[in-house]
Amino acid sequence: MEWRASHILVKEKGLAEDLRKRLKTGAKFADLAKEFSTCPSGSKSGDLGWFGPGKMVKAFEDAVKRLGHGSLSPVVKTQFGYHIIKKTGQKD
Repeated sequence: MEWRASHILVKEKGLAEDLRKRLKTGAKFADLAKEFSTCPSGSKSGDLGWFGPGKMVKAFEDAVKRLGHGSLSPVVKTQFGYHIIKKTGQKD
């Protein structure tokens, strides 16, 4: 199994929650990723490409597994900060 996802990574939980609300009301994921994400993937609209089991930290991978295609995660905390994840693909 492999997944493809994009994410926005920020240091503050409050900012992550605000960005998620903005996404729910029509903001474009790519625009917010480019503007706010602290991850180098922000320059690629948050795209992390394809990854398999064990390639991401457990909390991140678990969140991606639960998402439907195109869905947004709740705010996910890892040792890197707070993520908003959008699942963009899955293949067996």
